[in-house]
Amino acid sequence: MLRDVTSRAAGEALASRRPNGPMANELESRVWDTLRGVRFPGMSRDIVSFGFVDRVAVAGSEVNVALVIVTHNAEAARKVREECEAAVRALPGVTAGEVGLELKVPPVRGESAQGAISRDPRLIPEVTHVVAVASGKGGVGKSTVAANLAVALAKLGYRVGLLDADIYGPSVPTMFGIHERPRVTGNRVVPFERYGVKLMSLGFVVDADQPVIWRGPMVMKALEQMLGDVEWGALDFLVADFPPGTGDAQLTMAQKIPMAGAVVVTTPQDVALIDARKGLAMFRKLNVPVLGIVENMATFVCPHCGGETAIFKQGGGERTAAELETDFLGRIPLDAAIVEGGDAGVPIVVGQPDGPHARAFRALAEAVVAAADRHTRQPMSIV
Repeated sequence: MLRDVTSRAAGEALASRRPNGPMANELESRVWDTLRGVRFPGMSRDIVSFGFVDRVAVAGSEVNVALVIVTHNAEAARKVREECEAAVRALPGVTAGEVGLELKVPPVRGESAQGAISRDPRLIPEVTHVVAVASGKGGVGKSTVAANLAVALAKLGYRVGLLDADIYGPSVPTMFGIHERPRVTGNRVVPFERYGVKLMSLGFVVDADQPVIWRGPMVMKALEQMLGDVEWGALDFLVADFPPGTGDAQLTMAQKIPMAGAVVVTTPQDVALIDARKGLAMFRKLNVPVLGIVENMATFVCPHCGGETAIFKQGGGERTAAELETDFLGRIPLDAAIVEGGDAGVPIVVGQPDGPHARAFRALAEAVVAAADRHTRQPMSIV
């Protein structure tokens, strides 16, 4: 770990004497806006969205900015610091501007910052948040939740990708109505895009009737390629639809990339909740934050009369979330329209954008955004 001339301690001292008046708040806001105009060399995203700005402190007309940049490219990081300092000092009303840099070198492949885990920052360098959608058992509608969550996030204005990490049972091709092979440019795979979401799935390259009979190392390699060999570009959220249970895919993703957190999908009945607890415990053991639990198929909506019936009991997801001290992210009803939309390649958020189901998924997306922001533990790294 290297530190630039201006230390973090200086920023903390400045923050301790920061005035609380509107002038200071206005200047701080203008500093943040200015920093959003600074980009890491060779990247299209700004340093704020990358999470490289650790703190902005204002005292009168004096400004101190603390940068924490995770990269092997020390020269590029120092250029960022110089550009930030010049931009801050050029702001009207600023009499003194200092920008401190803390440079962290990320572990390369084979090294580990946490013992057994060796994350590789080169796989998806322009992705801010990776959100896993998982379940302890199959049949709870996890892929339906993942697909509609991804589209709902895109409708909120975020740049979104959906990775079908369910190697043995990929569902994304059917749910988005895609039945062709992806395009390859050079040595990079170009993901499909539907409804504002970039998509990649093993189902795009393997025949639908062909079983995938792979051992753990092959699963790990396939996931690594779908991360590192795909032209994801700059994304705010990459939603990963995990296979059910606790296996190689979950372990691989947790080892290879930093994840903002996991959303655990369950249905209200006890047998599903038991497995949901196991999935939640697995992520916590892997040091992946659990963003919360979503209860799918919470009630059945009659297609004839519109009445709702709790056929799988009621409230189990919320109780389990409370017992395990995690957020309850919401309920999604069981409705024939959701099933029909998935089979037709049109997620319900697209097919009925003003309906109650779309509103439920929008609320889920908003809850995931808030939880991901709370649980994000460290800035992205750039090689």
